[in-house]
Amino acid sequence: AGFGAGLGLALASSAFIGGSFVLKKKGLLRLCGRARAGQGGHAYLREWLWWAGLLCMGVGEAANFAAYAFAPATLVTPLGALSVLVSAVLSSIFLNEQLNVHGKIGCILSILGSTVMVIHAPQEEEVSSLESMAEKLKDPGFIVFAVCVLVSSLLLIFVAGPRYGQSNVLVYVLVCSAIGSLSVSCVKGLGIALKELFSGKPVLKEPLGWVLLVCLVICISIQINYLNKALDIFNTSVVTPIYYVLFTTAVMTCSAILFKEWQHMVLDNIIGSISGFLTIVSGIFLLHAFRDLPFSPSLLPLCLQPGRAQQHPPWSSADRHQACQHQPLLPSKDKGSQSAEEEK
Repeated sequence: AGFGAGLGLALASSAFIGGSFVLKKKGLLRLCGRARAGQGGHAYLREWLWWAGLLCMGVGEAANFAAYAFAPATLVTPLGALSVLVSAVLSSIFLNEQLNVHGKIGCILSILGSTVMVIHAPQEEEVSSLESMAEKLKDPGFIVFAVCVLVSSLLLIFVAGPRYGQSNVLVYVLVCSAIGSLSVSCVKGLGIALKELFSGKPVLKEPLGWVLLVCLVICISIQINYLNKALDIFNTSVVTPIYYVLFTTAVMTCSAILFKEWQHMVLDNIIGSISGFLTIVSGIFLLHAFRDLPFSPSLLPLCLQPGRAQQHPPWSSADRHQACQHQPLLPSKDKGSQSAEEEK
């Protein structure tokens, strides 16, 4: 029951989040002559389409929140590849952004890789109470990871952002992904707190739950701000897949450090998880690297080009007999000139 609930919520979350990218981009494109988000403006707050996208993202994040409460992070996070598929398809329909055959193959590879990762997902250590969650958060490995995330995010925001934020898509997306790995940990802890609250335990008196809630609000605010900047400057079909790859990598690393998910895995599950993730990365690469490459029917083999089958009907027996005969390699004039050259 928990697996089915987590799977259904993760699928719903991907659909809402993928649609939210398109709605928010549509609202940002309507800011003609006003201060755009890429230049630090906040005129998008007056656009109802942007608010509709934010609402869809809120619903998707809520479903994602509930999915993390029922299933491991390594089961929920890879299913975010479906949001890449939803965003790419809707962008090609409503934003007139190109989705060629390479992008379609990339979407299919992302789905297949996510399926493989779900099948071979590692089992996290059981964390059933806020006390056990507090012990996990005190682990030295997680503290070092959190400090590295915060320091790198500050450097990206205050040092790399003003210099390279307008030209390099990785700057703002890296901020969203790094902070997002911490938000998943907060979500996991709040999900445990809600389970205890519904079971009748005095969770509201525990300070850890409130600390996790405040940290989650701060992390989500930072993600929304810098994701808006990335969407306003760069193409949606570029931001979405890169954000997925970096966010999934950060979450898997954080979950492996915090919940010790990879300690009890057998070799075939390790290979399956790595292969699934590399398949997703390959699909994302196809979707991103070849987005501007035109693909016309003339690039297909002759037998697959539309209309060529009618122009070249199947051979008849006479044609086959004539084709089997040896034809002269050179015309008669060329043969004469060749023999004259040999005589000389």
